[in-house]
Amino acid sequence: MTSNLFNPIELGSAKLENRVGVAPMTRTSGTSEGLVTDQMVSYYSKFARGGFGLIITEGVYPDNKYSQGYFNQPGIIDAEQVNAWKRVTDAVHQEGGQIIVQLMHAGALSQGNRFTKGSLGPSSVQPKGEQMNFYGGEGAFPLPKEASKEDIEEIVKGFVDGSKRAKDAGFDGIEIHGANGYILDQFLTDYTNQRTDEYGGSTENRVRLSVEVSKAVRETVGQDFTVGIRISQGKVNDFSHKWANKGKDAEIIFSQLGDAGLDYIHVTEYEAWQPAFPEGEGTEATDSAFGDGGPTLAGLAKKYGELPVIANGGLHDPEKAKEIIENGDADVVTLGRGALANRDWVKKVKNNESLKEFEPEKVLSPDAKIKGFET
Repeated sequence: MTSNLFNPIELGSAKLENRVGVAPMTRTSGTSEGLVTDQMVSYYSKFARGGFGLIITEGVYPDNKYSQGYFNQPGIIDAEQVNAWKRVTDAVHQEGGQIIVQLMHAGALSQGNRFTKGSLGPSSVQPKGEQMNFYGGEGAFPLPKEASKEDIEEIVKGFVDGSKRAKDAGFDGIEIHGANGYILDQFLTDYTNQRTDEYGGSTENRVRLSVEVSKAVRETVGQDFTVGIRISQGKVNDFSHKWANKGKDAEIIFSQLGDAGLDYIHVTEYEAWQPAFPEGEGTEATDSAFGDGGPTLAGLAKKYGELPVIANGGLHDPEKAKEIIENGDADVVTLGRGALANRDWVKKVKNNESLKEFEPEKVLSPDAKIKGFET
């Protein structure tokens, strides 16, 4: 199969051999101290060996305060953790791949933090849903403490310090996790953010922290290190959430992020090719080639952010992946389920070989705990 999927591209200083990446996927397979294991070195390097041009790590906690979301989640808070990650970056580079670390602050959705028993949110609002048992949680999320100005400064500092350590660990860039209901998305979301200061109220105010983090990280790492951000509407605890002001929110959010010094925006939806909003409401953006129901979230990010866009969500079908790039909605695609089922997805698609279907039982053990994702 000859496709623009396999054309090289640059995301900031990261030079990718193709436009297919591995999506960040929470795994909780680090040690209790947040260190990388042999299993993780094998897991990441296999994707590079299989031809993926880009690998984005699972969410990694960047501070020893409120950022950790899960027990056995890997961190990047000290020299020991940095040295452990070097084993991963070295292994991926030896296989010809590029690897970006995703820095994640769980905020109110934390369900396992070895540093503190409390959680932090933009406001003291009970999170929707229940903790995920396959990541070791049980029952309702705890009621978070409302973040003070000092807490907000610590959030920014955590991302900044984590980005410095990412360079030391040999990563090719960092991705700021601003999606899926975690702390930056909590500030962005209307019902979790009840603040009345400059971080609450209007969409411009609610996206402020994501912009401040992006700018602070860029200033810290310089221009020769790739920095991106991940954005979504849905959340791990509120799958079907949509932005209230639809296209107007998209315009504000993506245009603000487009001016924040980033190299790319990574958007994730359940099915990336679907319209971002029902019946295309609230937007005048150009239609996606996937139909006339309105533009995709990736297409809106591309239009208003004016940056390279990575699209994620159900794109393991090579035709869907190819089309979302060819129609101009995205520049790169990332795969989750498709990559887990086919560590060599890129090589298989290039050679017109059949792909395996994703089988959840190979990822989840009988007691619903995450396995190591061995193949």
